[in-house]
Amino acid sequence: MDQELDEGLPLRERKKRATRQRISDIATGLFVERGFDAVTVAEVARAAGVSAMTVFNYFPRKEDLFLDRIPQAAELFAEAVRDRAPGESPLAALRRLVLRLLDEGHPLSGVGEHYPHFYRVVIASPALRSRAREGVEEVERALAAALAESGAADSRLLAALTVAAYRTVFVTSAHRLLSGDPVDEVARDHRARLGVAFTALERAGLDG
Repeated sequence: MDQELDEGLPLRERKKRATRQRISDIATGLFVERGFDAVTVAEVARAAGVSAMTVFNYFPRKEDLFLDRIPQAAELFAEAVRDRAPGESPLAALRRLVLRLLDEGHPLSGVGEHYPHFYRVVIASPALRSRAREGVEEVERALAAALAESGAADSRLLAALTVAAYRTVFVTSAHRLLSGDPVDEVARDHRARLGVAFTALERAGLDG
């Protein structure tokens, strides 16, 4: 997880999160170097100086070592709705979140100089592609629950449309980065596409 999100946590929890991130970072390096399917959990554990059991305590599945941001994505989307400013609509809060992620260069924005390496590993692994699809569904469920609490007219539909729109923008940017397009240019287009997507969602009037 990100350091700024951990500052208010107890020391024990910060240490656990740091260990989790260290294991994930080491695993990611191995997966990028050799491919996801060529690296075992035991090898990740040895490289991280922990037992395989410890790895599984933090990551129930091998795929979660690489796609370690899925829980954070679900949490951020749900919290954006639950913690929105007084008078702010859920979609306005979500728009603000995704633009902030882009401005910060957050991994969940999908836009960055080093991300093509990440995308190539995912594309080369059927297991990772399957887990990524499951992750999208997990984010959608978390968002639907938060939207239901907010009183959205059709929380499940709005969550599905919002996540689908964000995924479409994300995947488009990923393909452009893989094609070698300049990061700054992709980021500008990413921002513009997010604007179009959220304007269309707001006009549908499902979050009122």
